[in-house]
Amino acid sequence: MSQTVVLGVIGSDAHVVGITILEQALSAAGFDVINLGVQTSQEEFAEAAVAHDAEAVLVSSLYGHAEQDCQGFHDVLEEAGVDAVTYIGGNLAVGQDDFEETRGKFEELGFDRVFNSETDPEDAIAALREDLQITTRETERATISS
Repeated sequence: MSQTVVLGVIGSDAHVVGITILEQALSAAGFDVINLGVQTSQEEFAEAAVAHDAEAVLVSSLYGHAEQDCQGFHDVLEEAGVDAVTYIGGNLAVGQDDFEETRGKFEELGFDRVFNSETDPEDAIAALREDLQITTRETERATISS
């Protein structure tokens, strides 16, 4: 059975290349990907997660203002009844010098995993498989039956 992930670029950010690459990698790995595109509101993430019964919500941001865009994000998900793992990745802060500090901020905001802009899509896929407890065999079956 395929696991559903919702993917999008939050706030006013219009950087599409990263999520396009991630969508292709996730699809090739056997995930059912709902790509919301760019300039996605918190509410749109929540609505899509509910509508598609998503197991994961992946947020991308490259313009450096993700902390502002993600204030209250997990409250919106909770109010909508979303029970999914949440990831965020990209260039999350202007002048992102100390990524561990940035990671801590986003973990405080409620994200389960925080990735920098240099993260390989395979690392995010491996993390999803771990967090969703997907075995290699399940992934192979999902890919074969697609």
